[in-house]
Amino acid sequence: MCIRDSIGILLLRIFLGIRLIYGVIDNIISWEKMVEFSSFLESFNFPLPIISAITSVSIQCVAGISILVGFKTRLASILLIINFIIAVLFVHIISHDSIEGMTPALAMLFGSMTLFFTGAGKYSFDHRIYNAN
Repeated sequence: MCIRDSIGILLLRIFLGIRLIYGVIDNIISWEKMVEFSSFLESFNFPLPIISAITSVSIQCVAGISILVGFKTRLASILLIINFIIAVLFVHIISHDSIEGMTPALAMLFGSMTLFFTGAGKYSFDHRIYNAN
């Protein structure tokens, strides 16, 4: 992989990681925000809405950190792909969101799919661990 490709993947990881963490940090530091998210999920008939909320927030936070540093990137990407397919299908499509309304979830979905196929790139813990000589 050339340096240009490695930098491109690094930039994608930085964007996705920071955006994922930023998107859920309020739910992590405020139980009221978590309950609000749970109520939002309940309005879309998610089963066990508080557990669904905690699960989604946890996946996004832990996977965001993992992607940001490039550790277990493909595993994190799979979890995010599942999370954001559920979000698109069971929230955005059901609520007839416009493409603009779906764009944040779609960006996370397609970014995660990209990292699943490419891996974390040269500037990552994955590269250091699996390519150590």
